[in-house]
Amino acid sequence: MSKQHIHNKIQLKSRRQELRKNLTPAEAFLWTHLKSRQLKWKRFTKQHSIGNYIVDFYCASERLIIELDGEVHNNPKAVSYDEIRTGYLNELGYQVLRFENKMVFNQLPSVLQDIIRHFKN
Repeated sequence: MSKQHIHNKIQLKSRRQELRKNLTPAEAFLWTHLKSRQLKWKRFTKQHSIGNYIVDFYCASERLIIELDGEVHNNPKAVSYDEIRTGYLNELGYQVLRFENKMVFNQLPSVLQDIIRHFKN
């Protein structure tokens, strides 16, 4: 399967749309700082699918994925799922950054600086 055919698969379209309409508070807050090329002129998309996974935020030019984790991620099953998912995305050449929701609200400048540090140029 070519790389273009793993992005935004048609069978995930309605789920992506649903997630975009119902962002978590942390996703909505971070999105206000990523949208419209506000962060170093990098274009981010929200709720973008790669393979069978829908990622929170994706920057194609940097091959960078940002995931926000809430309390639901704090159990062994979720941790295992996240590890498998991240491994798959890493194998495709993407870098995945994970932040806890509370970090976005309490340490936003640090979160944004961490994202910028992972830009290639």
